[in-house]
Amino acid sequence: MPPTAGRVVLDDEPLNYSSRKSVRAARDKMAIVFQQYNLFQNMDVMRNVTLSPLKIKKRARDQVENEAKELLRRVGLADKHRSYPDELSGGQQQRVAIARALALKPELLLLDEITAALDPELVNEVLDTVRTLASEGITMLLVSHEMSFVREVSTRVVMMDKGQIVEIGTPDKIFGNASEARTRDFVGKILRHH
Repeated sequence: MPPTAGRVVLDDEPLNYSSRKSVRAARDKMAIVFQQYNLFQNMDVMRNVTLSPLKIKKRARDQVENEAKELLRRVGLADKHRSYPDELSGGQQQRVAIARALALKPELLLLDEITAALDPELVNEVLDTVRTLASEGITMLLVSHEMSFVREVSTRVVMMDKGQIVEIGTPDKIFGNASEARTRDFVGKILRHH
């Protein structure tokens, strides 16, 4: 369903939802990692990571496989390239999903509640991977309820409530000196429990 209000601007270009070309150009700049890993269960890790660059981007197999090995090393799974998803923990599967997204060489990596489906003991291995990506300067849009993590890795935080933007600011502003009462209320409740 196309949006009914608002504007999206990428690289100073407004996204025109009525133009397939505009939407396709925007999609080519981003990759997404969902709550559920959505790995192909009948494919090993290497195939999961290389499928899109080979089939959609039509890139050379040798180059794609070498890049995939490096991506798997970066997410701490170099030794798992021949494993199948059911042989991996949830945290490992989510890190494969991150490597798969990075294999598309996105300008913007979208992370949608990537720890929500994980056992609490596995959350840190995924968050450590995102910390590494943040330190490498990868642009990410992170949707999360892990507020201490959001505060740690973000350069800008958007507080939303009921689908509306309440406030935008630096982590220090949002978590320490919010302008809006709704933001202060939310942060107050979160900080009391951490």
